[in-house]
Amino acid sequence: STASSGINAEYGDGMLIQQCTESQGKVFYLKMKGDYLRYLAEIKKEDGSAEMGAAAEVYQEAWEFSQAELEPTHPIHLGLALNYSVYFFEIMDDKEKACQLAKAAFNDAISMLDSLKEDSYKDSTLIMQLLRDNLTLWSAEGEDEEEGK
Repeated sequence: STASSGINAEYGDGMLIQQCTESQGKVFYLKMKGDYLRYLAEIKKEDGSAEMGAAAEVYQEAWEFSQAELEPTHPIHLGLALNYSVYFFEIMDDKEKACQLAKAAFNDAISMLDSLKEDSYKDSTLIMQLLRDNLTLWSAEGEDEEEGK
């Protein structure tokens, strides 16, 4: 899109992403770019900002690639799920989508927990706990809003 192509040119990352040959590196880079754009969108606080749309595109690209290339228990995949769900919750104000994404990532990881590599166990389970904490918090907020009606 026009928004993301302008931002890509602004940050000169076309060459950087082409240099990524490992799946982990590509997902990590796209996650970091999405995070940066999310922070910019948060600062600007305007609906439809270029950063808001560009963050959505980058996170979506990262998520699709991550689902295809990384294990559901991989810490980079889980970190992306965590941050992408926070994007939906805080920037897009889409609590349902945020909860769906976080819950799906958590459940997919739980189902593969027994195959988790020892070297990433601590990182993966920590991020899974953060996903669960957010789900608990977001569910409680939804209940509070229902009671307030």
